[in-house]
Amino acid sequence: MAQGRYSQVDGRKSSTYCSTIPIVIFITFCFVGIWTLMSSIVPVQNSDLIYQEAVNPTVTENSYRQFKDSFGSFPVDSTNGDGNTRNDQDRVKMESGNIPKNNQHKVVTIQNPDSEQTESEEGLDENESDWVEGEKKPKTVESQDGIKQEDKVLSETVREMIDKNHDKHLEKNASENGIKIEEKDWVSELLHAGAQSKLLNNTTPQNGAWSTQAIESENEKESQQSSITMNLSSYSWKLCNATAGPDYIPCLDNWQAIRKLPSTSHYEHRERHCPDEAPTCLVPLQKGYRRPIKWPQSRDQIWYRNVPHKELADFKGGQNWVKVTGEYLTFPGGGTQFKHGALHYIDLIQKSLPAIAWGKRSHVILDVGCGVASFGGYLFKRDVLAMSFAPKDEHKAQVQFALERGIPAILSVMGTKRLPFPSAVFDLVHCSRCRVPWHIEGGKLLLELNRVLRPGGYFVWSATPVYRKNPEDSGIWKAMSKLTKSMCWDLVVIGKDKLNGVSAAIYRKPTSNECYDERLQNEPPLCKESDDPDAAWNVAMQACMHRVPVNASERGSRWPEQWPQRLEKPPYWLHSPEDFTADYNHWKGVVSQSYLKGMGISWSSVRNVMDMKAAYGGFAAAMKDLEVWVMNVVPIDSPDTLPIIYERGLFGIYHDWCESFNTYPRSYDLLHADHLFSSLKKRCNLTAVIAEVDRILRPVGKLIVRDNDETIGEVENMAKSLQWEILFSYSKDNEGLLCVQKTWWRPTEMDTIMSAIA
Repeated sequence: MAQGRYSQVDGRKSSTYCSTIPIVIFITFCFVGIWTLMSSIVPVQNSDLIYQEAVNPTVTENSYRQFKDSFGSFPVDSTNGDGNTRNDQDRVKMESGNIPKNNQHKVVTIQNPDSEQTESEEGLDENESDWVEGEKKPKTVESQDGIKQEDKVLSETVREMIDKNHDKHLEKNASENGIKIEEKDWVSELLHAGAQSKLLNNTTPQNGAWSTQAIESENEKESQQSSITMNLSSYSWKLCNATAGPDYIPCLDNWQAIRKLPSTSHYEHRERHCPDEAPTCLVPLQKGYRRPIKWPQSRDQIWYRNVPHKELADFKGGQNWVKVTGEYLTFPGGGTQFKHGALHYIDLIQKSLPAIAWGKRSHVILDVGCGVASFGGYLFKRDVLAMSFAPKDEHKAQVQFALERGIPAILSVMGTKRLPFPSAVFDLVHCSRCRVPWHIEGGKLLLELNRVLRPGGYFVWSATPVYRKNPEDSGIWKAMSKLTKSMCWDLVVIGKDKLNGVSAAIYRKPTSNECYDERLQNEPPLCKESDDPDAAWNVAMQACMHRVPVNASERGSRWPEQWPQRLEKPPYWLHSPEDFTADYNHWKGVVSQSYLKGMGISWSSVRNVMDMKAAYGGFAAAMKDLEVWVMNVVPIDSPDTLPIIYERGLFGIYHDWCESFNTYPRSYDLLHADHLFSSLKKRCNLTAVIAEVDRILRPVGKLIVRDNDETIGEVENMAKSLQWEILFSYSKDNEGLLCVQKTWWRPTEMDTIMSAIA
């Protein structure tokens, strides 16, 4: 009867029964949900890695922009998903381990920087074999469908919870101060390009529109116009087969082009000769390669197997350049002119001329013919940043030694073309027996140094003609004295180093044009007014001098602020100081709140850093307090902001990323690319660019990419095809952020590069 009674009410039960059962079920699901949620959150070791709430209870209208800039921690939209598919949904992925061969879902883990393997005092610990020519393989546990149940909950529930809490936090602060906040503000501050998005439209540094190196340099190589047709889900990588092997540098090892040179008398064979098509193969590792020793120990010793060249040790052993000591190459700190140590020599220079003021007035210098760069390495102790360079010549691997030691250096030569730097940017130029014939051919090479030296800057020359009296050296000294006088350089002092038995002549570049105008003979001649002193990419050297800027608003008319004040103060000649300041504040927030805390990067293992598309140098400036140095690269098709970077006490170089960079393989620990790859796709083969990134990065090195969502997807897919680890991937509103880590993987199939066969 009971059943009959219930069946007569359209199959519905009484209201009491109806309310009881669902409530029981609902409560049960709540308890299960809470238990599941808590278990999913526990593995997240540090909530700050995912989300950091801005602690600022009162935000005024004036400080709101600063509030946005400082809020650089990562938003958490954490989901699992197909590793090869990107869609319009917001997401954060933190992945580790090898890339699967199919499209299975992967375990989402959070990379803990503290868990990364560290070296002992002598380099590496007992587990070193795990890092030699192999991959670090993190442990993961998957369910049958490849996804942890906890991660499913994290991807759905926690994401919504954090987003809602974050929105409420911003709304509360905004309502208290009468500020309207859009939901996208906190994301856009994390993802926006800083100065990159404004440079083409904002005010100019002096007069006229922003210029680029491509426009300034009339003789540059034509940009590659290769169209890109790529399958984002499939790439075929091969190993480069070149005579240089693991040391292959495409634009310096082009033997086809070198053999065709009509002359090598001006070191044309040491200059750049890029192949017609940028290679897309991967450079092999040195046999027995290990993770580099950390700074500062690396200044004094490196692994021999990483740079297995002892020719320089045999040739320069008596001058304390480098020695082979068991499995290490050791660097006693000496050089040809300072056999008893670079630091003594550095202090002698300042003692001879206190006005040099290392680390204050003189902060960014150029070291010509640097050898193994011990001079630049020890200048760090005096708070000086040295751009060291030397050619790839018979002194095998001297620049490679420097980079392996953690000392800034590039491959370049005083040949027929201008150095890849703007005019009037170096506080001091140093040449310690650098074997450059400054006095010949009208002083063309010394005039190139005059171009890059600041008015009022110093040239330190400690070569044998300064202190030896034999006929050859005496003749060179006489010619140099005549040349420097005609250039209006003032010989300030000749300092004597009794310990090393050498002397250093110190010259000063003029700060006005009076001497130029009073010369009886116009030799060397003044450059034509049409000659742009800042044009430096593939531009032939000229045996002439540019006039010194004297207008108070012109760059070069005044000396920069002393270090470190110059880092944060906009240059006096910059007409958009507010953009400079905003860019600096932006990068300080992003670096401190995001890069240092949420990327899974062990910064104690990072030394050599490159910003592949620097604007004002804000990224590098924000890294000032870390034990790193940053090579700021201004692409030739970007606004020419490199003078700004030097003015604030940093350094950098011009480059075309359609070609290889002048450095050895495995030179950098971290590369940073802010909206670079999307612009390169228009004129370069992006696969070749990523192959170059792989060449430059060390195993376990990191690449941080900020770009539009489409480009992030392409780079992420290529990184996966290279079997790199995806440490972090996030996208929203067509902007994305990606952090990947290079592994030890190398392909087995070879690709013979005919241009690189000697």
